[in-house]
Amino acid sequence: IYADPAKRLELYFRPKDPYCHPVCANRFPTSTMLLRVRRSTRKKQQLDAEEQIQPEVQFEMEILGIVTTVYKFQGMSDFQYLAMHSGPDGKQTSMYDKVLMLKPEKEEFFNRDLPLYIPPPIFSRLDTPVDYFYRPDIQHRSGYNNPQVSGENLIGLSRARRPHNAIFVNFDDEEIPTKPLDAAVQNWKKVCTNPVDKKVEEELRKLFEVRPVWSRNAVKANISVHPDKLKVLLPYLAYYMLTGPWRSLWVRFGYDPRKHPEAKIYQVLDFRIRCGMKYGYAATDMPVKAKRSTYNYSLPITVKKQGSHTVSVHDLKQGLGSAGTSGAKKPPSSRYKLKESVYIFREGALPPYRQMFYQLCDLNVESLQKIIHRNDGTESECTERDGWCLAKTSDDLRDSMSLMIKQIIRSTRPALFSNTTNSEDGKEQLAYESGEDEDDEEEEEEDFKPSDGSENEMETEILDYV
Repeated sequence: IYADPAKRLELYFRPKDPYCHPVCANRFPTSTMLLRVRRSTRKKQQLDAEEQIQPEVQFEMEILGIVTTVYKFQGMSDFQYLAMHSGPDGKQTSMYDKVLMLKPEKEEFFNRDLPLYIPPPIFSRLDTPVDYFYRPDIQHRSGYNNPQVSGENLIGLSRARRPHNAIFVNFDDEEIPTKPLDAAVQNWKKVCTNPVDKKVEEELRKLFEVRPVWSRNAVKANISVHPDKLKVLLPYLAYYMLTGPWRSLWVRFGYDPRKHPEAKIYQVLDFRIRCGMKYGYAATDMPVKAKRSTYNYSLPITVKKQGSHTVSVHDLKQGLGSAGTSGAKKPPSSRYKLKESVYIFREGALPPYRQMFYQLCDLNVESLQKIIHRNDGTESECTERDGWCLAKTSDDLRDSMSLMIKQIIRSTRPALFSNTTNSEDGKEQLAYESGEDEDDEEEEEEDFKPSDGSENEMETEILDYV
């Protein structure tokens, strides 16, 4: 506990009782001394029976060290739960010998008839009393309607989702949109209030003229724009593909990649770094660490961290996306720009995250491009799985990219591969595995945090616009 500043110290009044709820102590810095005090008493000789002689007392003090951290128990200690059963006569009977298995038991132990005993699934997350200040009813602006609550969702939403009015297209849809929704135009006009926003709009228009299909991270790597402004700008210039070989990508209005064989270079490749002992290295040996972990839950015994400040529409109108505040680490022209590695794959370089969404034209390796262009000029049909490419093209690309990554790990950590053997043709055969943390190429190293949405572009970017 002392080694982790975010943890609280637990004290169990009944350590052997699994139903004992602990009290938690908070950590505080201090500057005090630890003293050792000795009290020695020596009795004097008594000469006269009537005379009472006080014993001689001496104190000796020694400084043992300096204390820099203390734990103070400031919470309430009445959160306890006993394994008891109330009988018809009101008498309480202990059930510890019936519900606790202290040693391996036979089948009879589990088939006994016992009173119903259901311990609470979780104790209170608060151990200190707090004042609750009742708030008045929120005064919404005119025209606001509370979100509808259906019978299947009795809890409902805490607030209405901010609409960004994007148009979603499935691979099976016959028609594609040629212009944005009127609401999307109004949203962008409302936010676009300074010359810098106009410049960003023109830059994005030029990107879609050069290349009709872009991923969101590829746009972020080419234009410096606040992510909350980009959520409003993208639906103004492009529509979003939900399924098919261009899924999770933004396509220029009026362009249908299903009708143009040359659009195969814009198809998406879902690539995940493979790891496991059968590949020669475990997940803990990976140079590319997972962004999220199942061990990073916020428990009641963990000190809460303050969240990041969310960005409001008023902040966006003030040009936060470009001008920003004073004292920024990066110049305005590149403050929100991502590195090229978030969307471009190069030989000899590791991807920044374990799961990446690459467009085929951004795989800057000659051998990979040969796999992509194997059927140039003979494309006959656009399928939902492979698009304009040959069947199993994605699998071939993943195998080749995995071999490249394994060679990089082998060169940096040769000890991991000391016992591995090669196949007969000299190439390691790796099976595609997708059990990794599903993180896409979000800007982990950046100074800002998006106010809405998740870090998985493919699965949750839709939620930003519905």
